[in-house]
Parts: sequence; C-alpha cells; structure tokens
Amino acid sequence: MLCALLTAGCATTQAAPERDSGPTPLTAVDALGDFGSVDYCSLLNVPEVAPGAVAVPTFESCHAEAGPRTILVGPLAFEADPNIKPYAYPGPVPDGVAIQQSMFNDRSACTRAITFADGYRLDLSVTDGSGDQAARCGVADAAVGSALTAITAHKVGRLTFPDRSWGRVAPCVPLDSHDVDAAAGPGSQPTAGLSGHSCIRGKVSFKLTVATTESTGPVETLGGREARVRVAGAFCLVDTTQPAPGLPGRRELAEISVVETAGTAGDATCALARGAANAILPRLPTPS
Repeated sequence: MLCALLTAGCATTQAAPERDSGPTPLTAVDALGDFGSVDYCSLLNVPEVAPGAVAVPTFESCHAEAGPRTILVGPLAFEADPNIKPYAYPGPVPDGVAIQQSMFNDRSACTRAITFADGYRLDLSVTDGSGDQAARCGVADAAVGSALTAITAHKVGRLTFPDRSWGRVAPCVPLDSHDVDAAAGPGSQPTAGLSGHSCIRGKVSFKLTVATTESTGPVETLGGREARVRVAGAFCLVDTTQPAPGLPGRRELAEISVVETAGTAGDATCALARGAANAILPRLPTPS
C-alpha cells in the first residue's frame, strides 16, 4: 500500500550499462604526444632496420644514412596525397591505423605511410641509387614495424631544445610582420606547420630544422648572417646555419623560400627572398 502511494520512492533503479571495452582506434596525438618535440629517431631501430646507419634527429624527422641508402622517418602530414594507395602490409597494425604506400618516385624510393585514426599521416621512405625496389621496400616495411613497435610500447622519445636553439623559435612570429608583406603578399596570414617548426605565409615559407647535408654555393650577407641563395624550380631559397646546441658537429638550418606562381623562379623571386631574409633572420637567436 505504501508503495502504491509513493510510487516514485519504490521504483527500481537500473544499473548504467557498462562502457564498451573493445579496442580504441589509435590517433596520432595518442601515439606521438606533442608533435613539436617528437624524437623521430626513437621510432627507428637502427641495428635491426639499417645496421651501421648514422641517424640524425631533426626537428620533424629522422634522417638515417647507411652508405648510399637514406631512410627518412617523418614528417607528419595531414593533407590528402593522391599518390598514397593501400597495400597489404605484412605485419600487425594497431586498431584504427592504416599502412599505405606511395607510388611517387618509385624507381628510386619506397615510401610507406602510417595513417592514424584522426587522419594524420607519418611518412617513411627509403631511397638509394639501385634499381632494387623490392630491397628498398623490405627496409621500408621494417621501418614501419620498428615505428609501430616503439609507439605501441610507449617508447616515443622527446627532443629537448637548449637555450638559443632554433627549436625554441615559433616560426610564424617573424613572418607576422609588414616587413615580409612584399614577398608574402600584404593580405596573407601565417599558418604554422604540424610540428610547430615551420610556417607558411602567402608565397613565403620558413622552416627551422637540423641540417643533414652541407650547404654549398656562394655566401652573401643577409640579415646580418652568412647565407646562401639558390633557385630550385619555382622556388628561390635562402638558408643559413648555426652550430646546433646539444648536437656536437651538427648545425641548425633556417630556410626561407619564396615561390614564383607564374613559373620558374628567377632574379625577381630571389630579390623577394632576400628581402624576406633581411626581415626574418635578425630575429633568430645567435649562439652564446
């Protein structure tokens, strides 16, 4: 009788349904953490994948050389690439992750892509001068397996950037200046790259990394620094280096590029690149 009068008080309570304990799709954020400090060389098991290789961590990739062969782990990408196609990767793959191949430049390189559940893609490539694509792709698949092993074992390493390292610089800051308007376009706005070590504003790109090759060509002074200017297709590039704090024998690289949208870059494009360099380079820290 009491329950009839106090129906609400005597109603039975159902337990909340248990959460699905199935596999969770792996995102790049979960796999790698802060994109700006990933040590991509921690994803490459050099003794197993490339015995004897010398691996150099840059700000957004790992560059490993073994004789004529170069292995590159990284960078991260998000934009669509029509060259990326599915293929039957032979190893285990975490839930939500796809392993794909690139058909671009497949006569001298074998490129794989680890695409995470959130759409971010980690590129891995093996390049050499031989005609043995099967051998290159065997190494590329081994590099994929090495990266997945490190990721699933939570062994992704972190980079640290000492004082005055260019790894501490936010590259969009020096681009956000009227002094760069002529080269970039006055209405353009800077957009940071995924790693936080590159930025694009209009026709100007600015990248900070660790150099993996020696700079060549005539030297000139731009922005108070020794710099080199060169044309590469539609781009005019200006680069300068400094000793890499914390990496003895290595140099950090600052690269500014201006694209010629009308065709091949020439003197006019390089004049804009020099102007951008004069505005950007004085804002970089110098070694103490």
